[in-house]
Amino acid sequence: MSDAPATMEAPWPVALLGTKLRDYIDRLGTVWVEGEITQWGASGGNVYGKLKDLEIDATVGFTIWSSVRAKIPADLKQGDHVVALVKPNYWLKGGTLTMQVMSMKHVGIGDLLERLERLRRQLADEGLFDAARKRPLPFLPQCIGLVTGKDSDAEKDVLRNAELRWPSVRFRVVHAAVQGDRTPGEVVSAIQTLDADPEVDVIIVARGGGDFQNLLGFSDERVVRAAAACTTPLVSAIGHEADRPLLDDVADLRASTPTDAAKRVVPDVAEEFARVQQARVRLSSRVTSLLGHEIDRLATLRTRPALADPSWIVDSRADELTRTVARGAELIDRAVERSQREVTELRSHLRALSPQRTLDRGYAIVQRADPEAGVPGGAVIRAEGDAPAGTELLVTLASGAIGASSTGPATAAARTDDE
Repeated sequence: MSDAPATMEAPWPVALLGTKLRDYIDRLGTVWVEGEITQWGASGGNVYGKLKDLEIDATVGFTIWSSVRAKIPADLKQGDHVVALVKPNYWLKGGTLTMQVMSMKHVGIGDLLERLERLRRQLADEGLFDAARKRPLPFLPQCIGLVTGKDSDAEKDVLRNAELRWPSVRFRVVHAAVQGDRTPGEVVSAIQTLDADPEVDVIIVARGGGDFQNLLGFSDERVVRAAAACTTPLVSAIGHEADRPLLDDVADLRASTPTDAAKRVVPDVAEEFARVQQARVRLSSRVTSLLGHEIDRLATLRTRPALADPSWIVDSRADELTRTVARGAELIDRAVERSQREVTELRSHLRALSPQRTLDRGYAIVQRADPEAGVPGGAVIRAEGDAPAGTELLVTLASGAIGASSTGPATAAARTDDE
């Protein structure tokens, strides 16, 4: 066979292509793979089956020869999660590729637990398990979304217990695989569908009990991240009390069982009525006690003198008013009397200083009768120089006035006689 490049004029024979494929595949050697057995059939001591990827839709066929089958666990079957040491084998005559199994075993619980623990730490470091992220459940949800297996006991338990507690509650149920490789994808799709429904107030993801491997789908990273991204409060009710998938850690509430989920999400109508009745009794008792206390307090107040005989307040205030009025009248009389005395004294002083009193004693007021010599008319004569001879004078007496004429300064003898 030639190794020259194949062309349309010089194509390779099929055997050459098959040989090159076989040689290339043989160089890969043996490799460990992990997957789920989706087909297992025995024929002539050999086993022919298929191994499927755990996350995506990828499958390869495998062959277990009778010599190898005697060395692997006898309980291997369809649906098991396994790791296998395989050697790719291209069958030249048939043109098929199969994986020749050299060794195969169940995935150990310890291996799974180690993987889950690593994933748990990773998600915890991202803050998906923080208590601050968890939202409170609505007190009375009008519509509850339920993700569970079709016709499962978990579905029946949730619906029955919820309706017993609150008959008018409504459910929107989305069925999903709760075991096997389809679980993560279908559960994620169901959560997203219910989360997008504006009528759904809370979502319950429920599954009955099972062994550790049957619950692995609820620890899948895709399911956990979908629950963390959910904007509707989510309740995880997977398995029994001892089961603890990663979904429990990210959910807003973990219920120990599906029945417990119904009790935690839906209030009991009988209990609520009882609480209302108890509240009414306590309120009535409190109001009655308060009214009784106030009645007693009013009765005590009414026995006091001020309220027992209210007229004493008026009488005492009337006496005070009478005394006050009498005191006021007395003070006013004294003030008027004192003022009258002061007015009389002032009148006496004023009269004593009055020019009229001076005139009454024989004195007169001499004034100029004309404005001569530059002196204003009517000016009082205070000196002999104010009235030269011939000056017309006005002499005001105690009663009336007379005219006079100045003769000039009087002689010294005359003044002496007058004095």
